[in-house]
Parts: sequence; structure tokens; C-alpha cells
Amino acid sequence: MHHFFIAPDQVKDGCCFITGQDVNHIRNVLRMKPGDQVEVRDGISRNYRGELLTIGRDQVCVRILSEEEGSSELPARIYLFQGLPKGDKMDWIIQKAVELGVYQVIPMRTRRTVVKLEPKKEQARLRRWNAIAEGAAKQSGRVVVPKVRGIIPFHEACAQAAGFGRSLIPYELAEGIEASRAALRDICPGMEVGVLIGPEGGFDIEEVEQAKAAGIRPVTLGRRILRTETAGMAALSILMFHLENDVR
Repeated sequence: MHHFFIAPDQVKDGCCFITGQDVNHIRNVLRMKPGDQVEVRDGISRNYRGELLTIGRDQVCVRILSEEEGSSELPARIYLFQGLPKGDKMDWIIQKAVELGVYQVIPMRTRRTVVKLEPKKEQARLRRWNAIAEGAAKQSGRVVVPKVRGIIPFHEACAQAAGFGRSLIPYELAEGIEASRAALRDICPGMEVGVLIGPEGGFDIEEVEQAKAAGIRPVTLGRRILRTETAGMAALSILMFHLENDVR
């Protein structure tokens, strides 16, 4: 069944009203007809199952057949601060991070970041990255479409992460696994949690010290050195299983 996202104010009088690019997708790509069933999510907490009632040029009306409270979101908001990688690795990182439950992805520049984007190219990348996030959210049954924000410098990432309930920086020279488990035990539902991941080549030692000074805790992800596109996924997987202790 096809999934679409709307704003809460697009639900009224027993119907969901789909607008924007999804209208063209329904009409001309999927070639759907009145009576076809779809799932619609309001981006906050509710899922709707319905059938297409009318398909106009600018709007699709979906008659609601059933609704339920969304239950696919993690009970904490995880922010992934990702050191900007080379090539198209960021596309893959965003897709998988959304599948694993991330709340936002924030690309960041660090001392070892190689990629340099001009403003026009950065805006084009952001549009692409947010489209990838939306597609991954639909595929994985998310209620919320995670936002990919603009690229920020490392010091700004530290300042933002310092304001969360807990923030972690995976680092190959961090203390042993018991210290990392202790850091995880402090994370609980309702928190905002930051995860800082370095680019290819990892973090400079001074950056790690800067993060520690901001209250961000270094953790280990094991004895192996992980690639930048693997480290974030490992951290998110660990957090997912830690937070979703009531999964059936």
C-alpha cells in the first residue's frame, strides 16, 4: 500500500487532503483511481487508512476508513551529527539513519572534512537529502519525516549537542565498553540525544577534547575501527535496542 505525508490541518470532515508533488505522483506516476486504498500520516502521531475519493489537479481527497495512534517512532529524539563524507555516502547514511529511527540528520564540517560545497550546490544537496529522508520514512513506516538540516561547523554541532539530555561521540580511543554501557544507561525515553560521527579519517584529538569540554561523552563501538558510514548506523542500532525495550 502506498504511503503519503500531510500536515495535521489537512485532515478535516472525515477526509485527508493530499497536496503538492504527491498529487502528480498519484495521478501520473502511480496512475491511481478513486477507490484505491492508501495510508496517510500526519507527521506527528496519527496514521490514517483510506480510499481515494477524488483526484484533482492540485489536490487528492482521501476518505478516512480507519485511524490509529502512531507507534513506529523511538521514545527519544536522536540527532545524528554526521561528518560530511565524500561521494554519495551521505545519501546512504540518511536513508539508513531514517530507517533506524533518527529524528534529524545534521551534516557537519570537521578538520578532516574533505568535501567543500558552494552555497548553490549545498542547497541542491539538501533538497536531494530531504527527498531521500522522505522516501525512507515512507518505506519504513515512520510517522515523522526526519529533517536533514544545513551543514554546520563542528564547534556549532558541539554547542547544539551540549544542550541535549545526553550526547555521545564514538571514538576509537574512548574508555572500554563498560564506560560506554554506563553512558547508555543514562539515556531514557523523552530525552533528546546527540550522536557525533566523524568523516573519513575520524575526529582530530583536539575536536574530541572540545566535545568532552562541552559535556559530550566519548564512547566505544567495539574493538574494530568502523567507516564513517558504518559508525553512525552502529550507534543508532545500539540506541534503538536500548530504547525499544518493550518491542514485541
